[in-house]
Amino acid sequence: MIDDGEDRMPDWLIVCRDDAPELPDSVALAGTATRTRAGLFVALATALALPAYLGDTWDALADVLRDRLDAGPLTLLITDAGQLLADEPADQYALLLTVLGNLAGSASHPLRVVLDEAPPAHGG
Repeated sequence: MIDDGEDRMPDWLIVCRDDAPELPDSVALAGTATRTRAGLFVALATALALPAYLGDTWDALADVLRDRLDAGPLTLLITDAGQLLADEPADQYALLLTVLGNLAGSASHPLRVVLDEAPPAHGG
């Protein structure tokens, strides 16, 4: 028997290429505001009211997100997700996914991340 699980998305990550599912309790971030790591951190800090001591490292982000997840579940919806960390080296995107995956697997409440890559509604 062949295990094709390597091609599956992790349960905490959803990628939408059409319309994002209805997520009434989600926290939305615009991909256009997250093109850089600094922009992503500011967008997360603003949307989630994260503490001022957030800092600018992946470890610091993991710490404050873990604290946030201690309070309850979290669903992040990133619109225009193709722009997420687009102005950073590719390893930064991979690091973000690693941080989020580690949190999803170990936090006290569920973390879900929805990457909405739907094209703009208007014709190109």
